[in-house]
Amino acid sequence: MPQLDPAPWFTILVYSWFILLTIAPPKVLAHTFPAEPTARSAEAPKTNPWDWTCP
Repeated sequence: MPQLDPAPWFTILVYSWFILLTIAPPKVLAHTFPAEPTARSAEAPKTNPWDWTCP
């Protein structure tokens, strides 16, 4: 039964994983974020109380 012979399929599996793991990570890591996160200030923003005008 030729489909049980692991020789060609294992080689293809190893080569495909080798290509995937050597080419994909640099391409993924080369992407940059559109906006870098900024540090938030320690003080809380001032808010004004809102008076309800409904009766």
